[in-house]
Amino acid sequence: MSNVFGLIVSGRLVQTDFTQLSETRFLVTIEEADSINHAVVFLTGLALLPAGTAGMVAFGQQNICHNAQIGISIEPELNIQLLSSSVAQQQTNSYISFAQKMLENLVNFVASFSVTQDQMTPTPGVSYIPLNTLHTWYQNFERRLQQNPNFWKNT
Repeated sequence: MSNVFGLIVSGRLVQTDFTQLSETRFLVTIEEADSINHAVVFLTGLALLPAGTAGMVAFGQQNICHNAQIGISIEPELNIQLLSSSVAQQQTNSYISFAQKMLENLVNFVASFSVTQDQMTPTPGVSYIPLNTLHTWYQNFERRLQQNPNFWKNT
């Protein structure tokens, strides 16, 4: 079953020399992987995946060598769906953390330049906003981010 899968690395010949590690796990090594821009894994058509299963593809590269490995694991579809939703949740949490840190950094940066009205020197052509306006925006943005991490895609 190891020649059921194929790999195309841009600019190279097709590879079908996957090593079968177990009944459901396959591995291929890509030589000189440092220059890879694109790779495609596909079914060659010699056999079908068993009903109710799907393939999960993983890419790995060690820093000390110039080779990479692509692994394929044939798993029940439900397992892959659960893993996929878990990864999506981790990515969402990571995005929320990044957005919160970025917002905090912006607020702290702007606040470091704040002065009271008595300390302001009139400068024609320069606009000012009250710091509490920025704080209100920050609180609203953070609330909306917690309610729907993708809200910004619709605005």
